[in-house]
Amino acid sequence: MKIILDSPINKYYVQTLGMIFFPGEHFGEDEELREGEPVLSLRTVEEEGGVRAFATVSIDDKSESAEYFAEYTAERTSERTLKLSIGGAVLAAAGALLGYRPAWGMMIGVRPSKVASELLDAGNSKTKVKRILNSDYLVIPKKAALATNVALAERNIVGAPSKKDCSVYISIPFCPTRCTYCSFVSYTSKRLLSLIPEYLQKLKGDIADNFALIKRLGLNVKTVYIGGGTPTILDGAQLRDLLGFICTQTDVSALEEFTLEAGRPDTITKEKFDIAKEFGVTRVSVNPQSLCDDVLCGVGRSHTVKEFYEAYDIAKASGIRTVNVDLIAGLPKDNFREFSHTVDEIIRLDPENITVHTFCVKRSSELLRQNSKIYSLRGGDVGKCVDYSQIKTEQAGYIPYYMYRQKNTVGNYENVGFSKPSYEGLYNIYMMEEIHSIFAAGAGAVGKLVDNTGNCCNKREIERLFHQKYPYEYLKEDKNEAFAEAAIRFYTERGML
Repeated sequence: MKIILDSPINKYYVQTLGMIFFPGEHFGEDEELREGEPVLSLRTVEEEGGVRAFATVSIDDKSESAEYFAEYTAERTSERTLKLSIGGAVLAAAGALLGYRPAWGMMIGVRPSKVASELLDAGNSKTKVKRILNSDYLVIPKKAALATNVALAERNIVGAPSKKDCSVYISIPFCPTRCTYCSFVSYTSKRLLSLIPEYLQKLKGDIADNFALIKRLGLNVKTVYIGGGTPTILDGAQLRDLLGFICTQTDVSALEEFTLEAGRPDTITKEKFDIAKEFGVTRVSVNPQSLCDDVLCGVGRSHTVKEFYEAYDIAKASGIRTVNVDLIAGLPKDNFREFSHTVDEIIRLDPENITVHTFCVKRSSELLRQNSKIYSLRGGDVGKCVDYSQIKTEQAGYIPYYMYRQKNTVGNYENVGFSKPSYEGLYNIYMMEEIHSIFAAGAGAVGKLVDNTGNCCNKREIERLFHQKYPYEYLKEDKNEAFAEAAIRFYTERGML
């Protein structure tokens, strides 16, 4: 997609708006226009009382233009006003050209509830927040209500965060097979799986360094999350060794939450969940994604629906406090009939958490290499599937407590976590909403240093610390000393010690 810009706005913002209507597009700087390549021309003019944007969207010989005026108000910054004017013009022009209105309007970020939270923090009522999302951001009413409800749930759960709080993430980036839609750093070949013993040895050293650093900084660990990949790819002895080691580094009984992701039912055994329970794990994920064998086979999942039911029974019988189940709406070969059956069945099983993702096409996934046309603007019946999951979970007593969005999701829809009251996945909120620092260990893991003191213009200042992406790189290089120096500097400079 070609962007022609005459405005002080960041070009990336305009590109992300373009991707709402043209998912999967690339943004090159080539002068020559590719056949069928969309073009977005944008100009803004500051006028008395606000900003007016002019947008034209073209594909081959078809073109539509629109203008949109956003008024300056005391409640929003000049930059926000500029973005609103541009978003309104782009949505009007592209919408007219393609005959499509995005459910989330011009909201493009990972955290759609963030704007709702800011509006609530400014003293607006729930009703007014929904109205602003609808009128200013062009979000349809049911999505405005969802964002507002999630923001309210997060506020109630988080309360007043302390600058002394933190969480720990531990990465096990190995899987029994790789799903065709996946782009995570997860490894499946025998050669790479043979690295697990050496990987665990180094990982334990990094975990120890992280907890030593946390102690040095005087921080309080709220949650520990073991993710992947598929952590339960570890055998019983390896899992016992890892969990037992974590218990030597921190008092897991004092944690708000201790999560072990067990996403693949074909890796779950009674022995492993008994070990998890023994060492204080309080939350596990058992993720079928779908309860249709044809859909599972089509996306490379190596388990069957029958194996999911068996794994779920093991999880519930283990006595672990919270069981989460992940689903994905919009998977290839899935449809509303199959997905609604999946939702009904999962609700019947009565897990404490249900997370409903929208299928996201990752650039490095096998599925995209197989089918470059898989991106979908309208998403077929995915919107109907997403709506059904939200209606049925609410009727069953679940509340939406966290939400995020990704680029190139089918139909531009959202991912939502639903929970029974007091069973929310706390790490998910702390991480996604950047409530406090996350100290990470393992290949592909990303730590976040968060200034939540409000000293920086009432905004959270973030510094990210990236571990090596691949396990074999992770095994060769030690970044812990540099990470420790960065963390001590971050906390010292902001007076957070």
